Amino acid sequence: MPHSHDASSAIQTAEESSGQGIRTAWIGLAGMMATAALQIVIVAVSGSIGLLADTLHNLGHAVTTIPLVIAFKIGQRKASKGYSYGYRRAEDLVGVLISLVIAASVVLIVVESIDALINPRPLSNLGWVFAAGIVGALGNEIVAVYRIRTGRKIGSAALIAEGQHARADGLTSIAVVVGVVGVWLGFPRADAIVGLLIAAAIFGILLSSMKSIGQRLMDGIDPKIIDAMTSVAGAVSGVQAVDRVRARWSGHRIEADATIRVAPELNVLDAHQIAEEVEHELLHQTPHLESVVIHLHPLVPAIRDEELHELTAHHRSPEAREAYNAKLAASAAQSD
Repeated sequence: MPHSHDASSAIQTAEESSGQGIRTAWIGLAGMMATAALQIVIVAVSGSIGLLADTLHNLGHAVTTIPLVIAFKIGQRKASKGYSYGYRRAEDLVGVLISLVIAASVVLIVVESIDALINPRPLSNLGWVFAAGIVGALGNEIVAVYRIRTGRKIGSAALIAEGQHARADGLTSIAVVVGVVGVWLGFPRADAIVGLLIAAAIFGILLSSMKSIGQRLMDGIDPKIIDAMTSVAGAVSGVQAVDRVRARWSGHRIEADATIRVAPELNVLDAHQIAEEVEHELLHQTPHLESVVIHLHPLVPAIRDEELHELTAHHRSPEAREAYNAKLAASAAQSD
């Protein structure tokens, strides 16, 4: 029967979310390139190190946008035997690439700034540098808001990271403005000092982005998502208990599995229907959930439960393995 997944605006198909990610990446790229082009011209005529640092960071974002678009495209490919979970992890790998590019830009900014501190460079056209800083701050913030909003909507850590970096660019553009003001007030090395402050700000945001991307590569997920999924599964009629819920991000989609307990007297058809309802409710109420596998256990006393899972228990714990081997040995001795 037709129905609508209306629990959250974030819930949409993988194709829709990938399409939004690609569109946002391209539009953001256009904005970043326009801002960087203006700044390159002003760097050439002014010699501002602070503005050079800001421009390099903008260009770094422009360079990393292309691999991000490619990753979204790769993630749209259907799963294969070799990649049975699909190709969405390409998005997380690009997140690593983004971090490396930004790290390289931090190193370059530090080197240039230290050189400018040792060998002060005369600045010219400070009014233009000031204006470019204002334009850069506004342009980057617009791109940042757009990317972060879409990244949160589709659940893309890489796109959110790109948005955070754009926001950092906006802040560093403001720092450029402060550096120009410092030079106007008679501090010739203010521009170089601002370049070092920019590097420190970018490095801080880089650490935050790497933490988020690293968590996803390690199959980490917000515990609140697990708690919410457990509550949804437990509220389905016929579910006696929820033993375990696991979930992990694959790109900007979530793959999950859940183990539930049902009444032992149910026949296969009735038990399957409960599992189907649990899956359906989870897909409705969990943003970004692509699929969830439901495993059924009968609700029985603990001793009986051990007997039901005796065949596989020895694969999960040393104690169960020892008991299983002892039982096999006893059985072999009796047959002899």
